[in-house]
Amino acid sequence: MSFAQQKLQEVVFLARTIKGDNTRTEQEFIESTWSTFEEFSPANQSVQERLKTLKIDDFQRSLSYGLRLDSQISLPLFSTTTIGSFPQTSEVRQLRVRYKRGELNQSEYEAAIDAQIAESIKLQEELGLDVLVHGEFERTDMVEFFGQQLSGFAFTENGWVQSYGSRYVRPPIIYGDVVRSEPMTVREFQVAQSLTEKPVKGMLTAPVTILNWSYPRIDVSRSEQAFQIALALRDEVADLEAAGAKVIQVDEPALREGLPLKPQRWSEYLSWAVDAFRLATAVAQPQTQIHTHMCYCEFGDIIKDIERLDADVISIENSRSNNQTLREITEGGYSHQVGNGVYDIHSPVVPTTEQILQQLRTGVANLPAKQIWVNPDCGLKTRGWEEVIPSIKNMVEAAKILREEVNTTVK
Repeated sequence: MSFAQQKLQEVVFLARTIKGDNTRTEQEFIESTWSTFEEFSPANQSVQERLKTLKIDDFQRSLSYGLRLDSQISLPLFSTTTIGSFPQTSEVRQLRVRYKRGELNQSEYEAAIDAQIAESIKLQEELGLDVLVHGEFERTDMVEFFGQQLSGFAFTENGWVQSYGSRYVRPPIIYGDVVRSEPMTVREFQVAQSLTEKPVKGMLTAPVTILNWSYPRIDVSRSEQAFQIALALRDEVADLEAAGAKVIQVDEPALREGLPLKPQRWSEYLSWAVDAFRLATAVAQPQTQIHTHMCYCEFGDIIKDIERLDADVISIENSRSNNQTLREITEGGYSHQVGNGVYDIHSPVVPTTEQILQQLRTGVANLPAKQIWVNPDCGLKTRGWEEVIPSIKNMVEAAKILREEVNTTVK
C-alpha cells in the first residue's frame, strides 16, 4: 500500500541513489519495506489451511440442477421478484451519516433500519411480489458494505471513483488475508423474514465482483484472493440457510468485466472465477435456491462458463439490448432459470403493463415458460419510490396476465 507519504519516501530513496548517497541497496530497501508490511499484516493461518485442504466436493452442489429442483420452494409460473435494493432516499442516507457521527447508537440505528425494512416488506406484499427482499437500506455500496465487515480490507476517506452517471464509490483495498469474523447479513434477513410468510432472499455480493471492484493485492494471485473471499461468503451462505433462507442471491455482475484483454488468457481466468462462485455457493443444501445477477455484457461467448456457475436462477439486464442478451443466452442452450429484465431501471420512465407484457412474451418465445422469472433490469437504489411503486405494480400485473395467457393456451 503506497500512498502519498510512501511515494515521497520512494522519491527520496531514488534521489539519494542517483547521488550515490544511499547506504542501502535497492534490494535491501524492498526487503525492509516488505518486512515492515508483513509485521503489520501477517498471514492468517486458518485461512491458509482452509485453502490447502479444499476438495472437489467443496466446489459442487450435492445434487445436480435437475435433481434439486423438486425440493426447492413452490412458486407460481413467471415468479416475480426484484434484484435486491430499494430507493436510497435522503432519509436513509442521513441515518448512516448520523450513525457514523455518533448521533445514533447501534440499537437506535438498527431500529431505524428495521423500520425501513418493515415498510418495504409491507409494500412488496401489497404489490403482490412472490419473492421479497429486505431492501438493503443498511448498505452504502454492494462491495464496500462487505469489505467493511471483512478483515484484510482497507478504505480511503476520500478516494471516490466514478461508477456511472453521478454515482461514486470508494473501492476497497485488499491488503491482507480475508477473514469473516461474524455474520454480515443474517440480522437484517431475519428481521425481514419475520414480517412475512413469503420467502425473502438473502443478499450477497459474489467473490469475483468484490475482487474486481477492489484494489487487489500484488503479492498474492487474484485467484487466491477470490477463493479467500469465497470462503468468507461460503460461511455467510451457511448462516443464512441456518437462519431460514430458502432463497439466497449471490450477485456476480462483474464476472465478465475481469476478462483479460487477450482471449487466449480467458480460459484460465474463467476457470478460477467460476470456481470461486461455486466455492461460495456449493455449501447450500439442494432445497436452497441460489440466484445470481449479472449486468449488461456479451453473454454469448462465455455462456457455458455462466452455466457452470450452477446458479438455479440468473437475472440479467436485458431491456435496453432489444433482447439481444436474452437471445445470446437461449442460443447458447442455457438450461437454468432466467429473469430477463423487463424494464430499464436507469430510466425514470414508468413502464406500462403492456410494454412489460411485450417483453415477457418475447421471453416466452425464446425460453420454456417454466424457466422464466419476472424482474426489473437491476437494483432500484437509484430510483425514487414514486417511480418504483407503479413500475413494480405494472410488472406484477403483466406477470398475472401472462399466466392466464399461457394457461389458456395449454388448455
